[in-house]
Amino acid sequence: MKRRILPLVLILVVFGQCGILAGKVNKHKPWIETSYHGVITENMDTVLLDPPLVALDKDAPVPYAGEICAFKIHGQEAPFEAVVLNRTSGEGVLRARSPIDCELQKEYTFIIQAYDCGAAPTGTGWKKSHKAVVHIQVDDVNEFAPVFREPVYHATLTEGKIYDSILQVEAWDQDCSPQYSQICNYEIVTPHTPFAIDRNGNIRNTERLSYDNQQHYKIMVAAFDCGQKRAAESVPVHIEVKPVCKPGWQGWNKRVDYEPGTGSKQLFPKMHLETCDGPLSSVRVMVELQTSHIGKGCDRETYSEKSLQRLCGAASGSTDLLPAPSASTNWTASLLTDSGRDSDLIFRFDGRQAANVPDRVVPHNLTDQFTIATWMKHGPSPGVRAEKETLLCNSDKTEMNRHHYSLYVHNCRLVFLLRRDFTQVDTFRPAEFHWKLEQICDKEWHYYVINVEFPAVTLFVDGVTYEPYLVTDDWPIHPSQIDVQLTVGACWQGGEVTTPRFTQYFRGSLSGLTIRPGKIETQKVISCLQACKEGLDINSLESLGKGLKFHFNPAQSVLVMEGDDLDSINTAMTKVSYINSRQFPTPGLRRLHISTTVQCFGEDTCISIPDIKAAVMVLPPSEPRITIAGVDRLIRPATDFSSPAGITLFKEIRIVSTVTKSDSASSAAHRPGVLEVMHNLDYCDVLVIGEELNPELESLELHHSSLMGKHLDATNSTSGISVYGVDSMSHYEQAIRQVRYRNWHPTALLERRFRLSCSELNGRYTSNEFNLEVSVVHSSVVVEHVNHMAAQQQYMRPVHHPIMVHTVNSNHISGTPPAATVVIVMCIAALVVIVVLGIYRIHATHQDAKAEEEGGKEAEMDWDDSTLTITVNPMENIQAADGAEEAREEDHEDDEEEEEDEEDDEDDELAGEGSSGDSEDSEEEDTEAHKAKGKAKLEWDHTTLPY
Repeated sequence: MKRRILPLVLILVVFGQCGILAGKVNKHKPWIETSYHGVITENMDTVLLDPPLVALDKDAPVPYAGEICAFKIHGQEAPFEAVVLNRTSGEGVLRARSPIDCELQKEYTFIIQAYDCGAAPTGTGWKKSHKAVVHIQVDDVNEFAPVFREPVYHATLTEGKIYDSILQVEAWDQDCSPQYSQICNYEIVTPHTPFAIDRNGNIRNTERLSYDNQQHYKIMVAAFDCGQKRAAESVPVHIEVKPVCKPGWQGWNKRVDYEPGTGSKQLFPKMHLETCDGPLSSVRVMVELQTSHIGKGCDRETYSEKSLQRLCGAASGSTDLLPAPSASTNWTASLLTDSGRDSDLIFRFDGRQAANVPDRVVPHNLTDQFTIATWMKHGPSPGVRAEKETLLCNSDKTEMNRHHYSLYVHNCRLVFLLRRDFTQVDTFRPAEFHWKLEQICDKEWHYYVINVEFPAVTLFVDGVTYEPYLVTDDWPIHPSQIDVQLTVGACWQGGEVTTPRFTQYFRGSLSGLTIRPGKIETQKVISCLQACKEGLDINSLESLGKGLKFHFNPAQSVLVMEGDDLDSINTAMTKVSYINSRQFPTPGLRRLHISTTVQCFGEDTCISIPDIKAAVMVLPPSEPRITIAGVDRLIRPATDFSSPAGITLFKEIRIVSTVTKSDSASSAAHRPGVLEVMHNLDYCDVLVIGEELNPELESLELHHSSLMGKHLDATNSTSGISVYGVDSMSHYEQAIRQVRYRNWHPTALLERRFRLSCSELNGRYTSNEFNLEVSVVHSSVVVEHVNHMAAQQQYMRPVHHPIMVHTVNSNHISGTPPAATVVIVMCIAALVVIVVLGIYRIHATHQDAKAEEEGGKEAEMDWDDSTLTITVNPMENIQAADGAEEAREEDHEDDEEEEEDEEDDEDDELAGEGSSGDSEDSEEEDTEAHKAKGKAKLEWDHTTLPY
């Protein structure tokens, strides 16, 4: 036990002694600086410390106790380590354990201590120094290039200005240090541009730019950091040059094309008003469509006055005082006409032309109610005291110079004079009615209607009512036996002068001058007669703002809009459109004029908006081709002409209209590009070719019931029938198919020819001239007799050998052999001819039996050139026929009795023939008798056999 305790005691003693010895050897702590500052370059591991890392120990040069064994770092988990380079000198180094990234952390701060080696090799008894603060700064490396903050830059500048800065571009750099993270320079890399850029990225223009020269610039800009590292990609900068801000409308086209038949078309779909940011209180816009050069002031229907009045429901009975010159209306032939007005019939008066209206045309009793209407275009009269310019004047033809009624212009005043007869009134009554209007001398077309309900007189100008500003009374005219003369374009002075002459000539243009006695026109009819078919319109009225006000003039040629919201005005202007409801409008330009007034708060006008002048181009329509087709030759028996119904001339007539479309797809039923269209017609004329109709013998007839339910009327004369009125082609077809021709005595008639032609828009588009030839088939006594030979109807077939027909006349019989001989010769000759022809017809019929069955279904057969015509002249070769007959009598005595029976019938027929020529009654009685006597199987049918 004692032996085991002794070694432990010895160990303790040794250690105790060592400790005492060590305490005596390692007396001092290591010493280092209190703080260090270091620098490390990113992505490197060596740290440069100031001062250098060195630890001192006063125990030196004692081994271990005077040596430095380690440096330890405390805190922040710093990515650094301290390594002892020399234990004796105490030198050390600080280095990074991993790459240092400046972009992650720019600085590090931590604590470091030095440790000596202790008193023995084992390190026992070591001592540590005080704590020293180490501050490490990371040096940046220029590893990133600048990047722009925007991929594209846009700017707008106004022409004519020099800007200090148009816009600023900006780039940035990911590097951590100011040297490499700051952008020190910008550069425009696009050459030859009128722009410059400073180091802060501000772009300016170096010269004044012009919108007319160039409206858009694109430049490329590069950026450099302070380490002169250039951006990887340059940035594009778009600079728009806008004109100097001038208030006005923008986004409109000077010309708008209008395709006929397309309805309404927007005029300004992208239009807006530029006000240069001025404070506005209200905007007023007026859009005017100028159509004074088109037709009579605008695009109106160019039908004749009669057709238009019929279309508008005007009362009948009007007299056209300025009709188109023709054989029956030749008093306007000497007047000047304006032919360039798209079928409008316009007469131009230059102060030297006038026309006397024939007495047969003039209404002689105007009554207390009548209407005078006309289109007039008139300008200011020359001279200070201008003379009267008479449109219409009814004055004494001879002896005196009294004006019974007249319509004239004097000093831009319209005056209507009406002097009543003394037999109608015998008191001082109104006689002159004066109107002073701007329209009378504005050189524009206007529609004037004077409604007279004596003593009241009302004037309508373009559908607007005007009362006279002055009414002058006068005594009535005393009755006389002097004839009166109605004159257009002047006044006739037949009395109180040496030579009768025209006076008070009119200077201007007139069209559609009519007078209607007994009735006055209604406001509705007047508006219809003068209505324009083109004008302005606004689409989608419900989408307009509530604060917007607008109104049109009656003709819809002027639109006025007012509002206090600029956006509402701009929206409304985009919806303004042009519309033309005519199927075939007048092509050409229509000018547009837009005037704008802008008011600011507290000021009358603050911004001046220039007027706009644009145009609508109405393209030419596809012209229709009107074609009339049908049966162009009729052959009828004479009995049909004298029947109460007559014959129908155009039973199968067909009127079609086509247009050629080069770019449109056509159906399989039409040729490519040819389309059938439906439109109205305004007249169709059925004219007699050759001699005019003899009213005592013949007539063309169209029953009034054929026009019922249609906008059609008709006039009839010895020259033919004219059907007029604006209506569809189908209604015209139905009416023309009812035209009939009658002739009470057709014996002398061989043929009649007629011509049918139709028109649309008063002759602007005309059809082909369809000619119809009507031939008369005169019946023959012999043929009528032969017509009852035995032959079945189903085998009757026309033979294509036309032969002239001669009628037996009693004059040919005088001087012939006795009646019995003549009868025998005629019967035998007829029998031979009929037998031969019958055999031939039966043979031909068998070959075309099917066609005969179809032809036999028609109740009334239309004869043509292929019809069979039989010619029998019993007076030819009488002597030869007599010789042959005598030979037959000797050889065929058994047949005499039968022939004598026929002789009696033939005598009766010849007697009737000699007394009445082609007597229809005799033929009918003879036909009935032969039908009763017919015993044979085959019988001739007179309804299918031509004569």
